[in-house]
Amino acid sequence: MATPYRIFGIELSPYSVKVRSYFRYKGIPHEWVVRHLGNMEEFQKHAKLPLIPLVITPEAAGLQDSTPILEQMERRFPDPSIQPPGVALGFLSALIEEYADEWGNKPMFHFRWWYEPDQKSAAERIARANLPGASDEAVQKLAGSLEERMIPRLRLVGSSADTKEQIEASFCRQLAILEPHLSRRPYLFGGRPCLADFGLFAQLYECSIDPTPGAVLKDRAPRVGAWIERMLAPTSLGDFEPWSALAPTLEPLLAHEVAGLFLPWSTANAKALAAGQPEFEVSLEGRAFHQQTQKYHARSLAVLKERYAKLAGRDPLDAVLARTGCLAWLQHA
Repeated sequence: MATPYRIFGIELSPYSVKVRSYFRYKGIPHEWVVRHLGNMEEFQKHAKLPLIPLVITPEAAGLQDSTPILEQMERRFPDPSIQPPGVALGFLSALIEEYADEWGNKPMFHFRWWYEPDQKSAAERIARANLPGASDEAVQKLAGSLEERMIPRLRLVGSSADTKEQIEASFCRQLAILEPHLSRRPYLFGGRPCLADFGLFAQLYECSIDPTPGAVLKDRAPRVGAWIERMLAPTSLGDFEPWSALAPTLEPLLAHEVAGLFLPWSTANAKALAAGQPEFEVSLEGRAFHQQTQKYHARSLAVLKERYAKLAGRDPLDAVLARTGCLAWLQHA
């Protein structure tokens, strides 16, 4: 029997869960390996960066970074495709996935490390994953050190007393938009998952397993919760829908979240990086949002804009992007 792919990850990593969901959907033989202190040597042998997920291929090559992993695997396993047909649907799926990876991570990380019940819960679960079979005393000791290390990292996602309300409002609005949209279809773009599903579900799955955002999600968005459960092991249940069918309930996500928050924030971050500024401030919905400058976010925005610029036959796509306020940001130099 051929050696299966191995996915080094952890349940509390949205990007690990994203890759695992994709492998399950594709039916790609794989082994889910919880990275812990005992298998760190094998992990480091294949990882160029100390980040999960890490996929080790049957050829013993190491793959990292969730979106490039999915793109590379899609070339190896093209069916069933996670790329909706047509220029417009394909790019909009990629745009929502980028929003999920880069902005959707903010509420997830904020809730997890802002509120004390969430801090305690996450730190203990991470500690138990890293110390399988260890004593409660050892787990609690590691959990304490994790809290000390992770809570100050809130500033890396822009979470502070000044931005707390805005980040939490973004999460609640996202749920309010997705709830009616997912009442009509099993996945974001219709009867089967696309790239956008994998990116957005992963962040919201992490919220669903934490006390504070999990309670909000359960109370306000049961259909979103059902979609999250479905995405843990997704299957094709039909075809992709045309944008005309998706637009009434999905365009608000583009207008309010992608164009209203993500693209202006990401553009300001890229400008700050180019200017060598370690921090930046941007006005989002008329309120100041302050954060440390992030190199990776600037690179991923450049890749998205380059993808957009290379598209042929963009007129139908541009109509959607213009209507939702996204177009100017993507054409911005």
